[in-house]
Amino acid sequence: MRAAFFQEIGKPLSVGSVADPTPQADEVIIGVARAGICGSDLHITQYGAVPPGTVLGHEFAGEIVALGTGIKGDWKVGDRVTALPLHACHQCDACDMDLPALCSQGQFTGTQANKPGAYAQFVAARASMLQRLPTGVSVDEGGMVEPLAVAHHTVELGRIGKGEAVLVIGAGPIGAAVTLFARLAGAAHVVVSEPAATRRALAMDLGATATIDPKAEDVGARFRALTGCAPHVVFECVGIPGLIQQTIQLAGVRGRVVVAGVCFGEDSITPLVGFSKEVNVQFAQCYTEKNFEQVIDLIARGVAKVTPMHTKTIGFAELPETFEALRTAVGQCKVLIDPTRA
Repeated sequence: MRAAFFQEIGKPLSVGSVADPTPQADEVIIGVARAGICGSDLHITQYGAVPPGTVLGHEFAGEIVALGTGIKGDWKVGDRVTALPLHACHQCDACDMDLPALCSQGQFTGTQANKPGAYAQFVAARASMLQRLPTGVSVDEGGMVEPLAVAHHTVELGRIGKGEAVLVIGAGPIGAAVTLFARLAGAAHVVVSEPAATRRALAMDLGATATIDPKAEDVGARFRALTGCAPHVVFECVGIPGLIQQTIQLAGVRGRVVVAGVCFGEDSITPLVGFSKEVNVQFAQCYTEKNFEQVIDLIARGVAKVTPMHTKTIGFAELPETFEALRTAVGQCKVLIDPTRA
């Protein structure tokens, strides 16, 4: 099959032929209809956090084309599915708590040479992690369920009360989806701080009540002018050093900060700022199976309108150049790969 894989730091992805996957007893093989390019894919290749030859891609949707011998349930060839890209140990504390994404020994599809991902025509997934895509969910929407589930989980951890004022830092794919789900959670104000005009416009399309250009305005002062208060909840969706400290400063008294941006470097904070307001800081990583189920249901019922997030679909020929361009481009939100294209 055709696939795109990481070579080494500083080099574009390479597109070539690799062996078709065969299912383990507890796995299915999915014919990939769409795969998403994730910011974490950009980060792990930038820092060389995956070995050469790794086929990337943990956001995907498609149809089952083969089943392992030990599959339970009524899964069959032709079923439209997505899946949590998780391979958990089922023996650690996190697994005992039914939190496979936090498994201490877990592996993610597309981040290990032995767990090739969905930048390919076919991908293996654990049958226990499958999620069915109903008629009301397109393949494009199915290919975005994984990052949407990240955002849904992030908002869930923010415990938004009806009528509260929310600040979202960053309107990339996760920040954009957080904006959508924060409004659905009942926030009266969802203000998005984002320097790129195109992304500010996208945030408005997804339900933001206002946006701020942090390069031109004081975020805290502007937020108060817009809402009449300091943020009850601040979502950090960028992941660069200094932003956790900034979110603690911006949060109101007993405000909640949820950190969804993945920072690969060291960072520092001044704890006294948080102490003075009793700010709660919560880190958000990934999702649960329930988040996947809820996102799919919201899309199927037309409650969550996620189409504005999908800004481009490409084939393998465009993938290496597009992947590198996304390291600095701000005009795109969610770029999907269609492996049936050249």
